[in-house]
Amino acid sequence: MKLYVGNLSYRTSSSDLEQLFAQAGNVESAILITDKETGRSRGFGFVEMASHEEGENAIRAFNGKQVDGRTLTVNEARPREQVGAGGGRTQRWQE
Repeated sequence: MKLYVGNLSYRTSSSDLEQLFAQAGNVESAILITDKETGRSRGFGFVEMASHEEGENAIRAFNGKQVDGRTLTVNEARPREQVGAGGGRTQRWQE
């Protein structure tokens, strides 16, 4: 089960995220999202738990929990919505 983890401290590393969620079960991956230009954390990441049950345990354990002075938001990750024809205006900037 893939989880979205938001409102992370900018000091949190992928390793910290993995260690935290290992308390709720087997972590298959933990990825911290960073800014492409600066490499700095964007304050959120994704954790993939080995099973749906472990994912649910992690949500119950960590959603709303204070970690490094921040209240975490943890829920099941959803696929990104695509904005396309007729659904709105999108622009892509290229160098």
